[in-house]
Amino acid sequence: MEKQWVLPEPLTPEDKQQVESLAGELKCPEIIAELLYRKNLKTVDQVTDFFHPQLSQQHDPFLFPDMEKAVQRILAAISGGEKITIYGDYDVDGTTATTLLYLGLKRVGADIDFYIPHRMIDGYGLSLSSLDQIKANGTTLIISVDCGVNALEEIEAINAMGMEIIITDHHNPKEELPKAAAIINPKLPGSPYPFPHLAGVGVAYKLLMAVYERLSITSAENTLKYMDLVAVGTIADIVSLTDENRVFASIGLQHLIAKKNLGLNALISISGMDQKTLDTTDIVFGIAPRINAAGRMGSASVAVELLISRDEVQSNELAEIIERQNSLRQQEDQKTFHEACDIIEKKYKDINAASCLVISSDDWHPGVIGIVASKLVEKYYRPVVMISFKEGFGSGSGRSVEDFDLFAALRAAGDNLHSFGGHKYAVGFTIYQEYIDRFENELTRYVSEHLQLEQIRTPLFVNFELELYDINDILMEWIERFAPFGPDNNRPVLLTRDVCVASYPYNVGRNHLKLKVVKDGVVLDLIGYNMGDYLPLLKKNSLIDIAYTLEYNRFGSRTSIQGKLRDIHLKS
Repeated sequence: MEKQWVLPEPLTPEDKQQVESLAGELKCPEIIAELLYRKNLKTVDQVTDFFHPQLSQQHDPFLFPDMEKAVQRILAAISGGEKITIYGDYDVDGTTATTLLYLGLKRVGADIDFYIPHRMIDGYGLSLSSLDQIKANGTTLIISVDCGVNALEEIEAINAMGMEIIITDHHNPKEELPKAAAIINPKLPGSPYPFPHLAGVGVAYKLLMAVYERLSITSAENTLKYMDLVAVGTIADIVSLTDENRVFASIGLQHLIAKKNLGLNALISISGMDQKTLDTTDIVFGIAPRINAAGRMGSASVAVELLISRDEVQSNELAEIIERQNSLRQQEDQKTFHEACDIIEKKYKDINAASCLVISSDDWHPGVIGIVASKLVEKYYRPVVMISFKEGFGSGSGRSVEDFDLFAALRAAGDNLHSFGGHKYAVGFTIYQEYIDRFENELTRYVSEHLQLEQIRTPLFVNFELELYDINDILMEWIERFAPFGPDNNRPVLLTRDVCVASYPYNVGRNHLKLKVVKDGVVLDLIGYNMGDYLPLLKKNSLIDIAYTLEYNRFGSRTSIQGKLRDIHLKS
């Protein structure tokens, strides 16, 4: 489906003058100055801070309202020899956060262990079924990471059992908060913490740094020690890569390249990645799916064991286990995707009239439906909810489209659910089978009322229109300074009109399009991932408009500039 290209508002004459002035001060191409200016980076000092993330750009962890209470409770547990259990979620964010707090508190003398729920046995988040085991192990203090802010029943049970819990989470809280010893969450109503978009591992890191601050051990070494874990969890959770998250990602990627964590090194090696050039794409498509596979196909505890390992042989063995699980996950993904497409085509006779898609099966692995739901959103561009049922009880995952709050939709239909959580674009829930019809009706009604069908066309936000002769090494060097790339700081999407298709396009790999275009005597190599379906429509010497990003293509010792296609508009 052709995307709707959304171009930025034209600059005013005054804005243009300021952009020209900024370009002169920075000695950069005007394209770069405009990109910076539109990010509200209008002075050399602001640009310098952006291009050079520093630890000093972090916020005070004690701006979280409950931080002092949480720190004092942890210090009392350490000094009193109490058993602490870190309770983490089973995704990358949860496992890196669990690892960080486990290692970080162990270093300062805590008697500590961890518990990761099993997706198939315990379900999402804090689980009542796990509490007896945790209590039997002698735990008096639980610290949750990446979960817990909406676990009212479970936390009531924890309190009744004589244990206490400190919640660290970043998910949207419901109206009633659980009665925990402390809640550290940047999304709490009225919180003075200035950056609400931390990942779960970011929140856990702020807690650890607050503990270290009260222990007066915030040396550069201690502050940086687990930054690779913070970077991996933050990048993998697809949160806004601005503010503190940009600091974590930028500094953490450098720390990752420095090979500090044996488990991460083993994953990088088995993924076939070059440790010298790691970027956010390597995390999202290389490391993250492998760590996630442990929790999707088995127990995420394996991922934590890998990340805390201090033995190279053990690290390699655990990485191989995870690699096998990832292969199984990929096979399950493909099978489930094709089955889901078949169900959708049969269930929704007029897909254009459907405001959202709700599908279910007794045969789907609950560990892959979130990934598949994301792929279905890309294919059909409307909110998608998938439910995997087993013996009348369903685990569901939902993914949304640009600017539609699926968490709010779930909350509106929440009376039909056993439990639910998540955020604007990704949700998880559980449901009894007898409520599925009513849930689907209420959810569909809500989506229909809040998402207009005529708006359901994939938007592609274009940053700048340029000519092929504007592309050169100097431009590329400046674009690379914007890294690390991610949400709210994506690679700039560029638009060039009326380029001519040179030679004959062809497909490579799994439906990827390769072609060359030329204009004004300048040739640009392009690759379009999963865009092979365009091949029959592209004729040699035909004119097209292209939207693309620019990146380096490194092949052996040769480096060249390549365009990565985002969309094509065919000329009539």
